Amino acid sequence: MNLSVVTKTQKNSQEDLVIHTNIANHLTEMASQQPHALAIAIQTHSFFGRVAHYTELNFVQLEDEANLCAWALHHKGVNAGDKVVLMVSPSVDFFALTFALFRLGAIPIFVDPGMGIKNLKQCFEEAKPDVFIGIDKAHVARVLFGWGKKTLRLNITVGQLGYCSRLSKLKQKVKQDLAFESVTLKPNAMAAILFTSGSTGVPKGVVYSHSMFNAQISALKHDYEITPGERDLATFPLFALFGPALGMASIIPNMDASNPIKAQPEYIFAAIERYKCTNLFANPALMDVLGRAATQNNLKLSTLKRVISAGAPATPASIARFEQLLNETTQVWTSYGATESLPVSKIGSHELLSDTQHSTDQGGGICVGFPVADIDIKIIKISDLEVERMGLVQLAEPGEIGEICVKGPVVSPRYFEREQATALAKIQDEIQGGFYHRMGDVGYLDSLGRLWMCGRKGHRVTLAKTELYTLCCERIFNLHPLVNRTALVGVTCDGVKRPVLCVELKKNATTAEDNEILFRELALIGMQHSHTKLIKDFFVHPNFPVDVRHNAKIFREKLAVWAQQQTDQKPLVSINQVNKQ
Repeated sequence: MNLSVVTKTQKNSQEDLVIHTNIANHLTEMASQQPHALAIAIQTHSFFGRVAHYTELNFVQLEDEANLCAWALHHKGVNAGDKVVLMVSPSVDFFALTFALFRLGAIPIFVDPGMGIKNLKQCFEEAKPDVFIGIDKAHVARVLFGWGKKTLRLNITVGQLGYCSRLSKLKQKVKQDLAFESVTLKPNAMAAILFTSGSTGVPKGVVYSHSMFNAQISALKHDYEITPGERDLATFPLFALFGPALGMASIIPNMDASNPIKAQPEYIFAAIERYKCTNLFANPALMDVLGRAATQNNLKLSTLKRVISAGAPATPASIARFEQLLNETTQVWTSYGATESLPVSKIGSHELLSDTQHSTDQGGGICVGFPVADIDIKIIKISDLEVERMGLVQLAEPGEIGEICVKGPVVSPRYFEREQATALAKIQDEIQGGFYHRMGDVGYLDSLGRLWMCGRKGHRVTLAKTELYTLCCERIFNLHPLVNRTALVGVTCDGVKRPVLCVELKKNATTAEDNEILFRELALIGMQHSHTKLIKDFFVHPNFPVDVRHNAKIFREKLAVWAQQQTDQKPLVSINQVNKQ
């Protein structure tokens, strides 16, 4: 069995790429096809949060705003090839500016404000931006922390600051009824730079081409069967941009997109009800918050045709809870991928909960489904070294856990100004052309061709005679009734590498005095499985550090440092405690 899966080529994907080389042309097409259909709706609230207001634009109005912004930026000196930082809150200006920049052939730089001041400064130093467009708060931070000061030649505010060019003033100087024709670009021309969240290391700038964006739109259209006229409740700004390109209205709730776990569920439910949303995009942490709130208030989300969750693996319990809010035929779709390649595969909640759950509970990893169209997946032997070409790669044995590598039109070709990182992440296919991207995850393909994810490659714990994989081991212990979640890390004790399980308890769980009993129970649970029997040391952590973007990816690197400190301060005694039983 060759551990490689290739899906059937999408029927119209190539035609889509030819017609829409510039991603901005999708909006123009939709403005022609359904001019008066709703394109975007932005929810805001009064100061006391009681009254909701909605700013609505149809497709013609959004097209006009994009044209207006394109002309304004053009006259101000924004040119094709300019790299442009865009730090604008989800709003009419955010949508119009993004499509305007694509139309100009400029290259927007998208960063997550929640990644921290230090990381943001490094991102801007690497990207070498020419233009900075942002809200007033972003410009204040730019000045205070010196973002892009060596390369920026133009600053534009979507606000009222006096020392920047105001977008509102620039728009007043141009005619509103003149279309701006999109710049014709080669399919592989750089369209944008999207920085990773930094949850698994230093943030890196992922280069997106126009063909890559088009392939993502094609995947959403065909694999998720999204059709024009639908309405999407979008909680992640970049995903929201796909809505108008698909002819689907993007409904933006009043929430901090950089910290979604603090969103007000009632705001989101109100927007879904008002616009009869058919699609919901939410990361696992937010989906869990919404699911609990809706269950407590006996709400049903009957208008939704699909729910898409991405960013990190959602817990089976949260998926099952959310599924109860939906119609019987509606599923929660888990989409696997990364900033460098999205989507790679998908699986619906019906299959996930009925066919794969038992294997997951036994430590088989998390099933992330079949590859989407045009994606080729290979499982190779795990290595931390650079691999130049596929001829040097050794494929994993059938069912063997290995490194996940993917190839396809949604895969980014490189990192911006990161040659070493690009070399480590890409493997050239010297036989069929192109390249494979190393996802940084480990997993395997089952006999049906479904992909199973077992954790991050960098998070595996390498012992003298075996390797332990986080998602396979942690699920075993997560079933304990007092445990909220766990994180497997490695520590060094007396010169020997040992696995340690960090444990985060549920809010109503036992106090610290009972931890000894809990550790014994966890150790006994681990002894029942061959791959967890070596885990006998435990630490209770009050609150796991997680990434800001998804509030779901555990910073195991930070927990490993913390666990090592705990180990150095006091000996690991849980093994002796268990042996006394």
